[in-house]
Amino acid sequence: MRISTLSLTLSALLALAMTAPARAQNPTPPPLPPAPQVTTPAPDPRDVASIDAIIAALYDVISGPAGQARDWNRFHSLFHPSARLMPTGRAPDGSTRIGVVDPAGYVQRSRAVLEGQGFFEREVWRRVERYGAVAHVWSTYESLRTASDPAPFMRGINTIQLFWDGSRWWVLSIAWSAETPDNPLPACYLPGAAAAPGADCPTS
Repeated sequence: MRISTLSLTLSALLALAMTAPARAQNPTPPPLPPAPQVTTPAPDPRDVASIDAIIAALYDVISGPAGQARDWNRFHSLFHPSARLMPTGRAPDGSTRIGVVDPAGYVQRSRAVLEGQGFFEREVWRRVERYGAVAHVWSTYESLRTASDPAPFMRGINTIQLFWDGSRWWVLSIAWSAETPDNPLPACYLPGAAAAPGADCPTS
């Protein structure tokens, strides 16, 4: 009796799977959980109206001469409540590591250096990929101590994820990697390169 009941149950499940392929291929997405309740300062609408605007605001808000306070309310206004910033780099043992902080953690760790030593960061190349409400920005940057420095002291790439909520753009995440002597920036991510990397650009 148990064997017959088990066989019937398996047959019914198999029949259900075979008669509902559309449901399996196009499942209804589950409802999204609410975003974390974090107070975000109201943005300048001009900063969040377009991808160009929010990327420009990101670079501008952390840049300035030594002794100049940054507008951290403006900085926070660009980020989604769940946003994360993720620097990568080499540990003393030679391994590659990643740090994960929220915008408040970034300010806590970086404020003294940015405001005390002077820091300017500028974008020199960009690629944007967008689908619906999400966009990914591949942004090559140069870092300087003063705006008039003849050459940057550091270069690297920011990978930035953005979200469009129907009325404004939000920064969801930024992960970045600085250039090192053993990992120079390829020409395809530098000024003059096409908007999309060519066949000679590394992909792994």
